[in-house]
Amino acid sequence: MKAPWITYRPELKVLDCTIRDGGLVNDHMFEDGLVKAVYDTCVEAGFDYMEMGYKASKKLFAPDKFGYWKHCDEDNLRRSVGDNDTNLKLTAMADAEKSDYHQDILPKEQSVLDVIRVATYVHQIPVAVDMIKDAYDKGYEVTCNLMAVSVLQEAEIDQALEVLAETPASTIVVVDSFGALYTEQIEILVKKYLKAVEGTGKEVGIHAHNNQQLAFANTIEAIIHGANRADSSMAGLGRGAGNCPTELLIGFLRNPKFRIRPVFQLLQDYFVELRNKIEWGPLIPYNITGQLNQHPRAAIKLRDGENKDNFVAFYDQCVEDE
Repeated sequence: MKAPWITYRPELKVLDCTIRDGGLVNDHMFEDGLVKAVYDTCVEAGFDYMEMGYKASKKLFAPDKFGYWKHCDEDNLRRSVGDNDTNLKLTAMADAEKSDYHQDILPKEQSVLDVIRVATYVHQIPVAVDMIKDAYDKGYEVTCNLMAVSVLQEAEIDQALEVLAETPASTIVVVDSFGALYTEQIEILVKKYLKAVEGTGKEVGIHAHNNQQLAFANTIEAIIHGANRADSSMAGLGRGAGNCPTELLIGFLRNPKFRIRPVFQLLQDYFVELRNKIEWGPLIPYNITGQLNQHPRAAIKLRDGENKDNFVAFYDQCVEDE
């Protein structure tokens, strides 16, 4: 009989969001070689999904000011992944009210993408529902990230879930946008989401940020309570404090279909040097915004300025803004 700590849940799937969430650190200006290396690693490591970037509006986000992965045009995607003749599913994220989705998201038969992930704040739900239906009708698997749940009232979450449960989205994701949640809250939310989608065949996912160095712990907690879709990124690369590190998640899952050695090879070959070029991780300003349940934009701005290590003044300002 297997010991309980070496069993695994075969229905649990991993989505690596390194290039998409990591692109928020450097305006999506990744070199083709790095994107191809992450793709090859996801294939070799046996991951289920890789998120390539955004389907963002070119009217709101001018292509000359952002890298290719802000818009994920088909020619740029195929330059890195070819026809993706693998088991790895490719995804792109479309933000509600920030995507010209009717024209920029092509019919599935014209795209190398497999999944569209619609991201929405609760007040944008009507737009998100239309986006979900649009992508589904075009032939994609569609999921929905309900963002910033740490600042929502319970009734708001319940109402949003009631609406989203009626859509063709295959997964609804718990998103700790501010890295403010603790494991007890993750448990409550995952159970709430599971109850909301009970009988629909939908899955619940988890997307954690690492402001309080809890992204990995909170991802584990979500999995324990039934989340079958888990987001992570290589070395935790992501906006501000970053995400749950892929290498830690794969080590925890113990699923023989996943191979961790290719991940360590990627980190050795690319991410040691990448840390010399861009900054991410649970630095003190991100700790502060996480503890105060605030958006990390102020911390990001601080780290880009001359007084980036003036933690006390930053804390005082954040408290004043409460």
